[in-house]
Amino acid sequence: MQPRNNDVFTPSQLNTLARDLLEGSFPAIWVEAELGSVARPASGHLYFTLKDARAQLRAAMFRMKAQYLKFVPREGMRVLVRGKVTLYDARGEYQMVLDHMEEAGEGALRRAFEELKARLEAEGLFDPARKRQMPAHVQRLAVITSPTGAAVRDVLSVLGRRFPLLEVDLLPTLVQGATAAAQITRLLQAADASGRYDVILLTRGGGSLEDLWAFNDEALARAIAASGTPVVSAVGHETDFSLSDFAADLRAPTPSVAAELLVPDQRDLALRLRRNAARMVQLQRHAMQQAMQRADRALLRLNAQSPQARLDLLRRRQLDLGRRLHAAHNQQQERRAARLRHAAAVLRGHHPQRQMEALRRRLAALGGRPQAALQRLLQRDALRLRGLARSLEAVSPLATVARGYSIVTRADDGALVRRIEQVQPGDALQVRVGDGVIDVQVTAVK
Repeated sequence: MQPRNNDVFTPSQLNTLARDLLEGSFPAIWVEAELGSVARPASGHLYFTLKDARAQLRAAMFRMKAQYLKFVPREGMRVLVRGKVTLYDARGEYQMVLDHMEEAGEGALRRAFEELKARLEAEGLFDPARKRQMPAHVQRLAVITSPTGAAVRDVLSVLGRRFPLLEVDLLPTLVQGATAAAQITRLLQAADASGRYDVILLTRGGGSLEDLWAFNDEALARAIAASGTPVVSAVGHETDFSLSDFAADLRAPTPSVAAELLVPDQRDLALRLRRNAARMVQLQRHAMQQAMQRADRALLRLNAQSPQARLDLLRRRQLDLGRRLHAAHNQQQERRAARLRHAAAVLRGHHPQRQMEALRRRLAALGGRPQAALQRLLQRDALRLRGLARSLEAVSPLATVARGYSIVTRADDGALVRRIEQVQPGDALQVRVGDGVIDVQVTAVK
């Protein structure tokens, strides 16, 4: 039986179908295995096998992802990887392309840390709104840490240098191991219940995630969140984070920084005290000056309130009011007299005899005005006529002839000759000059 054409595949078609089937069936998955045949060519990509006791799987991690690895992959190393299952079409090889790889032991702890952190964060255990404020001045401090570690030496050294007056109680405990978290939790709860301390400091030096695991305990994180005493967490180095850091009221990147955050520098305090003392002296001097000024004003007021001073003041006011009343009376009399004088002048101006005299004078003044106006009109018209005559004379052809020019016209029709084309030899012309007319005949035209 022969197959139909649509049932026959090429190798590339079959590999493509297989690849699509693999990629569609498997999302990004996690695999824990041992590395084998690790190769890193010049391109920066990583090629290796993932294997266990019974099988192996080809895998690749391309340069864009491989450059962020925090360790150097080596053969025999146990790793935890994440990626997609696919098929390399050109060779028909089944493989896994990775986007993440970490060492297997720490990776498991990291996943547990992230899961617990997410759960506690969802409960609101790390909410900034519930965190307590640090006291402005710490008088008693409880330090929960290993008594032999470098962290306690750093903390005590910084505290002694910056603020020797601080009372520090060291509460020794294990900071690593199976029982460390329970010990730290009991000490924290006891220190909080005592009510003795202003702040509780949890601290230890740096280490791996496994070394710091005691501070990722759920019971410890809940005890920190429930503490009535503010808690400061300074665990590991600046890049290390633990659940106690998130639950604490203040997280410090290192033990030394925690000590610096908790207490002021004694040199700064001494400088502040000197400034405050100088300010207090200045304020006292200012207050004394104000008090003396108030006393002087009170004495002046007291002197002003004596009976003799009050009588003198009333006498002066009486004299002043009398002068003002007399001046006001005089001004009023002057205004009335001025109004009377003005009214009398107005009445005199409107007397009938005065009005008749004014009209008589006006009539006499108007008597000669028509003749004078006529004379001025005649003079103006004469000036205009003389001006027009001068204008006409200026544009008259006779005026032009009088200046030495002549006017040539044809004798037969009187037409003015302006161009030589208007005359021919033998034509009779008349030439007007200043004192008469000359008859001429054309002999030639040039």
